[in-house]
Amino acid sequence: MPLDVGRIQALCFDVDGTLNDTDDQYAETVKRLLKPLDVFPFLDRVHIARRFVMWAEAPGNAVLGYADRLGIDDEAIALVEWLQRHRPRRPKTFRLIEGVAEMLDELDGRYPMAVVSARNIKSTHLFLERFNFSRHFNCVATALTCEHTKPFPDPVLWAAGKMGVAPENCLMIGDTTVDIRAGRSAGAQTVGVLCGFGDEDELRRMGADEILMSTVELGRVLR
Repeated sequence: MPLDVGRIQALCFDVDGTLNDTDDQYAETVKRLLKPLDVFPFLDRVHIARRFVMWAEAPGNAVLGYADRLGIDDEAIALVEWLQRHRPRRPKTFRLIEGVAEMLDELDGRYPMAVVSARNIKSTHLFLERFNFSRHFNCVATALTCEHTKPFPDPVLWAAGKMGVAPENCLMIGDTTVDIRAGRSAGAQTVGVLCGFGDEDELRRMGADEILMSTVELGRVLR
């Protein structure tokens, strides 16, 4: 259903693919390595590269994306939670999606805002500190903040409570079906952004209330 802007009282942001554009660097590298596939016109090298990076960087999102289609959600969620707790973490560099800093400046003070990420606490706070973003957010939910992480509603409900806003008056913004599922399960409205790893069709199928080409378009929508 269409986004009800008048109902929105608080914003919840995913990080990877929504605020942070770092993984595009890896996708470009993989895309170059896949250049021999250009002899097969039916293969989309860009799409394959992005999917490969999503598997490497966020296996939970990838597992759940395919689980939705196969009807094995419960089993997939159990696997994702195990991955969040046990997969090794490597140091990352960060690159903002263009225009995100200005968008957050514009929205700050108009809405309470939260980070709702499946990252671990260390890398999430490193990202926020790198760009002096902590000042924008009332609270930060990471992979282990709640008993269950996305796609369960727990971190969205937790963030809503911290911001003092009813979950149904929150807006969850993210780039994958995991974000949309978490928001909808919590009763929040949802926006899917196409600057990350999600496809428009799968985000719409999951029930996103609005699809934006980039997170920065949110400022225009909320004006």
